[in-house]
Amino acid sequence: MTTQKTNIPAAATVATGQKAEYSLTVYTENQIGLLNRIAIMFSRRKINVISLNTSPTEVDSVHRFTIVINETEEVVRKLCRQIEKQVDVLKAFYNTDEEIIWQEMALYKVPTDEVAEKVKVERLLRKYGARAVVIRKDYTVFETTGHREETDSLIKALEPYGLIEFVRSARVAIIKDSKGFHEKLKSYEKSDPGEELIENEFLNQQDEVFTM
Repeated sequence: MTTQKTNIPAAATVATGQKAEYSLTVYTENQIGLLNRIAIMFSRRKINVISLNTSPTEVDSVHRFTIVINETEEVVRKLCRQIEKQVDVLKAFYNTDEEIIWQEMALYKVPTDEVAEKVKVERLLRKYGARAVVIRKDYTVFETTGHREETDSLIKALEPYGLIEFVRSARVAIIKDSKGFHEKLKSYEKSDPGEELIENEFLNQQDEVFTM
């Protein structure tokens, strides 16, 4: 297998040997133990995983891992090749942040009194596109989505108003390339076709084939 990578625009090219944030997209069969085997590859190389998300895909029985790391492109490329050697892995890609559309979800728990009494907090939440998902007498939970810098900014903005708790999800990402997994899978089959099956290949050799 050949590890695939979308072409990067000149302005987004990462200098050779320089570390950068990469998103690895790994398409797999949904098999028990695969996550553990992939995690071991990172731990053996002492690579810190910034974010890891698993989800189903538009293809039945195919799942995808979205893994975010900060490394050099050479290390990322070799890592993808090793991941693809796993029996249950169908394909692995890596992309820079400029090549993908990505979001993270965050939840914020703040005192309800602060939200109800201070107009500034309400305006602040509206500015970040946050919406209430739980409202109780003692606290309110708000949810918002965005890039890490945006969700981090809201943490700092809410701290003066008694931020009680914060949690952020792993990254979900879609490659900007317009072709989805269906089309990519077809292109792999065309570039690396299996052995062609010849119907009735031995039909004219019955005497030789069945002679004891």
